[in-house]
Amino acid sequence: MNKPELINAIASKTGLSKKDCEAVLDAFVTSVEDALKAGDKVSLVGFGAFDVRKRPARKGRNPKTKEEIMIAASNAPVFKAGRGLKEVVNPVRAAAPEMPVAPNPIP
Repeated sequence: MNKPELINAIASKTGLSKKDCEAVLDAFVTSVEDALKAGDKVSLVGFGAFDVRKRPARKGRNPKTKEEIMIAASNAPVFKAGRGLKEVVNPVRAAAPEMPVAPNPIP
């Protein structure tokens, strides 16, 4: 699903105009970006959490020349799915209780 399809889906479920839904979606994205830029975590209970992880500087290799290069440290935005979202995506797993795994009978 791309952005226009998401806007259409939101409009059909809420009864709002597509223009209003686009404004809400843009405001949501901008708010998450601003929070992550400020170093905050954005948690939506049952859905998931947006966070920033720091990647340390590391050595890399140019695959064309095989020359070693230093890759600068950076920040990477990450999303961790919440329990509710995981249950929606994996309904069989959520409904079945955890079963112990039997040991492998082949030595």
